Amino acid sequence: MSPTAEPTVVIVPGLRDHVADHWQTRLAERLAEAGRAVRTVPPAEGNRLALHVQVGNLAATLAPLDGPVLLVAHSAGVITTVHWARRHRADVRGALLATPPDFEAPLPDGYPTPAELADNGWTPVPRAPLPFPSLVAASADDPLGAPERIAGLARSWGSRLVELGAVGHLNPASGHGEWPLAEELIQLAAPRCPQRLGVRPPG
Repeated sequence: MSPTAEPTVVIVPGLRDHVADHWQTRLAERLAEAGRAVRTVPPAEGNRLALHVQVGNLAATLAPLDGPVLLVAHSAGVITTVHWARRHRADVRGALLATPPDFEAPLPDGYPTPAELADNGWTPVPRAPLPFPSLVAASADDPLGAPERIAGLARSWGSRLVELGAVGHLNPASGHGEWPLAEELIQLAAPRCPQRLGVRPPG
């Protein structure tokens, strides 16, 4: 594959089901409408909380792709991505890692407990530098991760840190459906990628 080939954008959701109003869903739709190659990791079958299931699902999505990819991960999808990177390789030109949760601290009620996350393989969260360029987009008021903790993860992964301000967990519950900034941040996350996404922000 030529180094100038246009990468496939691979969307890595968190632990949720398909959500039509989520910015990742809308981004994938806009990319497809613009003629870009895009794949979304589907919701896992079986024990969705098991890390090996999530990592296997991402690996299975990447396996048939021929050529470079750009990863766009959100929430638990970020943690899936960094665990995947310890065990697998692909021609990843860059990764946008949006609002990763802090799985090593207690989460709000209704989310998995630290013991459940540990039992399912999520912790300890890998801290080795990622083998590809990456950008962590962090929220100042994310209920799933204190800013200083997320900044520490970004430093460990060798990721560029972009502070988004008070955007909650960057999901529909925090008032975020469309997120046009995603396209710009994907480009920043892949500095050596020569191609533009070719998608105009909505509006």
